[in-house]
Amino acid sequence: MIGPVKKNIAIVEDEPALRENYAAALARHGYQVKTYANRKTAMQAFGVRLPDLAIIDISLEDEAEGGFDLCRDLRNLSAELPIIFLTARDSELDAVSGLRLGADDFLTKDVSLPHLAARVAACSGASTRCASRKAAPRRYGAAPWRSMPTRCRRPGTAPP
Repeated sequence: MIGPVKKNIAIVEDEPALRENYAAALARHGYQVKTYANRKTAMQAFGVRLPDLAIIDISLEDEAEGGFDLCRDLRNLSAELPIIFLTARDSELDAVSGLRLGADDFLTKDVSLPHLAARVAACSGASTRCASRKAAPRRYGAAPWRSMPTRCRRPGTAPP
């Protein structure tokens, strides 16, 4: 009998200790994890195969906003790929910018490892559980609008 397929998670983080700590924690939850130290190596790998979910830091090596650029590049490759920002930058402007670029979630690095694993689990099936980014515009009165998922959750559970 074939077991469940492991989700492939990519972590793009320039601090080696943090990168390996996150990878080990997610591997303990049954994920296959690949790690990248910078945007360039991550994009080379993503050009060959996209992960099932990407976790990205905003500041990557000498690129203060390399994670924002990476998010934009990933969105050009896939509208459905779940993306989580995990960063030390905690300003509202950074969070709003990340979400507007197409990230599905924005977490700060003070998040606990169980919380991170729970957010990954919630968003790892975002392409099938959450509203599609390619959905046709809805109408509210006379004006069209698009809905974007703000939170991913398991079917049958109440919103937080």
